[in-house]
Amino acid sequence: MIPVSLNQIAMDTRGRLLAEGSGDTIAASVTIDSRTVAGGALFVAIPGERVNGHDFAKAALDGGAAGVLVEDPDRAVANGADPARLIAVPSTQDALGHLARASLRRIREVANPLVVGVTGSVGKTTTKDLLATLLEPRGPIIAPPGSFNNELGLPLTVLRADENTATLVLEMGADKIGNLEHLTDIAPLDIGVVLAVARAHLGEFGGIENVAKAKSELVSGILPEGVAILNADDHRVAAMSSKAHKVVTFSATGSGDVTASDIALGDDGRASFTLGHGGSTASVSLGLVGEHHVSNALAAAAVGIVSGMDLTEIAERLGGVGAASPHRMDVWQSGDLTVIDDSYNANPDSMRAGIRALSQLGKGPKVAVLGAMLELGEESDAEHTGVGLELGQLGIDTLVAVGAPALAEGARQADVSAVDVTDIESAWPVVLSLAGQSGTILLKGSNGSKIWQLADRLKEEMC
Repeated sequence: MIPVSLNQIAMDTRGRLLAEGSGDTIAASVTIDSRTVAGGALFVAIPGERVNGHDFAKAALDGGAAGVLVEDPDRAVANGADPARLIAVPSTQDALGHLARASLRRIREVANPLVVGVTGSVGKTTTKDLLATLLEPRGPIIAPPGSFNNELGLPLTVLRADENTATLVLEMGADKIGNLEHLTDIAPLDIGVVLAVARAHLGEFGGIENVAKAKSELVSGILPEGVAILNADDHRVAAMSSKAHKVVTFSATGSGDVTASDIALGDDGRASFTLGHGGSTASVSLGLVGEHHVSNALAAAAVGIVSGMDLTEIAERLGGVGAASPHRMDVWQSGDLTVIDDSYNANPDSMRAGIRALSQLGKGPKVAVLGAMLELGEESDAEHTGVGLELGQLGIDTLVAVGAPALAEGARQADVSAVDVTDIESAWPVVLSLAGQSGTILLKGSNGSKIWQLADRLKEEMC
């Protein structure tokens, strides 16, 4: 952020300083973790389920914070915080968004950063990681670590930008209608990317058409002179063109402005293809595992093209990106065992993509360690059974279903050997035994299923 006074922050956040004396103090950065406070930072006290940031307001000030945003000033003062350095607001989460919006507006008044937003039911984080590498030649770039894509993560990412930032890449998630409208209000976009509409968060949305409606809010949040980059292979995404001023499409299977042809998968599970645009072509060899990443790479390439990059440079830079965020198609080996760690999250479409990668990669018996896909509502059992049936169609030998009995039932119907356990502790000895043999293991599940803990434990045990 461009450094500003506490008085200005109070105005930006619709708050008030509790006492006089520190209004001219300058804040130059923002954090919600008192342990990471640096001199001149603004600490935002977020009340959480386990800890309350207001209890750490004094510690943040003692650690060098310029001031603290609070929604419970009495609690902060009772814990010893100086009232003159507290800015009281109705909601610190909302205030964080207000501050990020004001900060980006100030940056745009003195500089011209390219602001890119990415959404989709699958592929957001991978595409964000691709863009973070692809767009580096433009100059200083800000992109979120991991999946900072919600009402806290996005404004914190925006607030890392300053007048020297050339590119700001934002991952934008949604689990209900209105989320993306809110996020794009904080950060109006120069380029907006919609990857896919899939069967994620169906319990919250109430149906896939509502998922599409929510994702289309990103297109509505693109600036009038901006560009929407849409997946022509997904009819629900392609239909969002009616909301856009200018559209660039990408397609891995048919016709679009940016295309992939001659797609081939190597023995290591990594795809190569011919990137095409406007009559020009370039060869791409991805460092990411799984054919489904071709579509993500095309989306990133489209952003590169819109931003003025040469097709050959785009192809070269895309090939240099490996798994950057944890638990996302991270492939590692121990002896004759190959492990595919895609355990960060899952929905039916991403689960099928992971299983396809398992079927195509490695040698020996194929084992899928799969957790429950959460937030699918009334369709949960049917979706889990369907994925289980697909294991048989793709030649998977063994399933370890963790907290997902319908998944195990579908697998058994497809003549796949299935072990059904209730939790990761019960799964661990089974997984460890299977890992002692040669073959390939996929670990995947919704974040709440905690399959990622099994992945971490297995890597620690085997490496």
